[in-house]
Amino acid sequence: MATATASVATTFTPLHDRILVRRVEESETVRGGIIIPDTAKEKPQEGEVIAVGKGKSNDEGKVFPLDVKAGDRILFGKYSGTEIKIDGEEYLIMREEEVLGILKK
Repeated sequence: MATATASVATTFTPLHDRILVRRVEESETVRGGIIIPDTAKEKPQEGEVIAVGKGKSNDEGKVFPLDVKAGDRILFGKYSGTEIKIDGEEYLIMREEEVLGILKK
């Protein structure tokens, strides 16, 4: 699946081995019920894949599909990706190689 979900009014298709990710917000309280203000929170390193590119191509032009797909929950590095805004909503664009792993329930 190469297009963004219905929540994105603008259709966005990442190129090659790039993926579009929406950060998943963590709960606002921690152990003991202490509420952390927004300014002190770190950005989450977990996200949901919204759209994926067609895949990475080698020197002969053969395309290898990506291991991640739209709907996957992933973990990524703290400084991974490039932040963008589409229709007022914040997303990350990153290469598949920046993904640390896929979360399964």
